[in-house]
Amino acid sequence: MSSDFETYEQDFATLTAEVTNKIGRIPKLSGEEKTQLVLNVDKQLEEVRELLEQMDLEVREIPIQSRAMYNSRLKSYKQEMEKLEKDFKRSRIAYSDEVRNELLGEDAGSSENQLIKLREERAHLLDNTEKLERSSRRLEAGYQIAVETEQVGQEVLANLHSDREKIQRARERLRETDANLGKSSRILTGMLRR
Repeated sequence: MSSDFETYEQDFATLTAEVTNKIGRIPKLSGEEKTQLVLNVDKQLEEVRELLEQMDLEVREIPIQSRAMYNSRLKSYKQEMEKLEKDFKRSRIAYSDEVRNELLGEDAGSSENQLIKLREERAHLLDNTEKLERSSRRLEAGYQIAVETEQVGQEVLANLHSDREKIQRARERLRETDANLGKSSRILTGMLRR
């Protein structure tokens, strides 16, 4: 078990190093190149989330006496993931000095407050979008559980129906056997009288 966890840890370290490097490059880019890098980082962050889920599952399988150590390691990885996500959000709305000056021209100093406001609003919108995405994922997971529960319920009903038919057939055989025993008893009684 712990060897799987350590493999996930190595993958986590490699992925987070790549993501950190790319996040640092995002503000320096613009246009299509920036969009592609943002999509790439977003995809890698999703892979990191999946790794954390796998690690969480592994920790649950580890014996209780060793679990605390792995739990603390997992907790620190989750905190690192939160920091990466915050850095990613900031990098998506950050502009390098070059890009800012190009956008604002010579009035960069006087428009600094507007830029800060825009960044804050954009960060707020990104937060809300992320919350909506998380809620959507939870709803999808809940729906999936409901579908699975319904399937299990249908299987149980099918099994119960099958069992009912078996019980009815057994009851019929029992009645037939009872009737046959009654006939046998009458025949034996008749033979004894003769």
